[in-house]
Formats: sequence, structure tokens, C-alpha cells
Amino acid sequence: MDDLIGTQAPRRRLYTPVDAVEELERTVPGLVGHRRSGPVDINWAMVEADLGVGLPDDYKLLCELFPAFVLGDFLLLGGPQPGTEAAWVRGTREELEIVAEWCADADLAAPLQPYPAAGGLLPWAASNEGDIFLWETGPTASREWTVAVASRNGGWWRYTGGAVQFVADLFSGALEPWGLPRLHPEASWVMR
Repeated sequence: MDDLIGTQAPRRRLYTPVDAVEELERTVPGLVGHRRSGPVDINWAMVEADLGVGLPDDYKLLCELFPAFVLGDFLLLGGPQPGTEAAWVRGTREELEIVAEWCADADLAAPLQPYPAAGGLLPWAASNEGDIFLWETGPTASREWTVAVASRNGGWWRYTGGAVQFVADLFSGALEPWGLPRLHPEASWVMR
């Protein structure tokens, strides 16, 4: 049995972090009203040194511009915030233990492994129903990383765009939400 549902691609991949964040703001009504007046100073150097890898710029910009938030009472988005960087890295390492278990249980033609394995999966978001959203790290620059979705029901699928664009496409309906609930742009969201 192969638990890989398939791969979806954006119509056009957004490589510029500002473009990806602006696309998310267009997709989620009212989100822009909660954008900070300017980016906060997150100690990315410490986070990336502790993890051993540089993170994608679209994700870093999202974290700098917005506090953590929940979209559609489903998708929990938020990374390190000033002063919480070390705790965020510890939480990510704990999440990697779950990812390792899920990878071991998955029946995939090409086995997946958690980060720090070459090309390993690194979590960046989760759902309140137990789904995990991950980067497929790789030998390429982090701006080239793609998204893997590990559904709580055991299905895995890929998206060949970046994390912020994935969220925008998921909420706009541009993606088929394989194994996830269908979300809509008018879905509720709350700041955490």
C-alpha cells in the first residue's frame, strides 16, 4: 500500500516573501488589519544555529509581521516570537519525534525521514485535528523547499510551493484539501 496521495503544484510559485505574504493577506479577509506596524526582531540566527538549518524567508517574514494565529478554527500558524526562540526550537524538536513515528508508520514507495536527515521533514504548522504541515528540506536553498502534508488519517501529500503560498492556496480553494476539511476564505481566524 502507498499512503502518498499525490502532489499538487501552484499555478505560479511565489519566490518573493513579500509576494507570498501579500497573497495570504488577499486570501484571508481581515488578516491585514492585524499586521504589525513593522516587523519584530526575531533572533533567527539563534533559531537557525540551534536547528542547524536556515529557514525559508516567506515563513520568517510571516512570523515577523504577525503574531501566532489560527485560520478557520483549524490551521495553527505561528513561529518563534521575540524572547520565545529557544522554547520554539524545543517544541520543534519534540514535534520531530512525532514526525519520526509517522514516517516509520507510513507505507511509502520512497520512505520519508524527519530532519536532520538529508531532505528530511521539518514541521512548520499543525492543525487542531492532528495534521502536520512540513517542509521537505533539501540540498537546495530553503526558498526551494516544498511542503509535505501528513494527515492524521495516515495519508501523505505534497505541494510544490512554499509554506505561506500553501496556506493561501489552501484557503482560496486553489488546492484540493486531500484528507483535510475544505476551508474557505471567509473562514474564521483568531490571533493567539
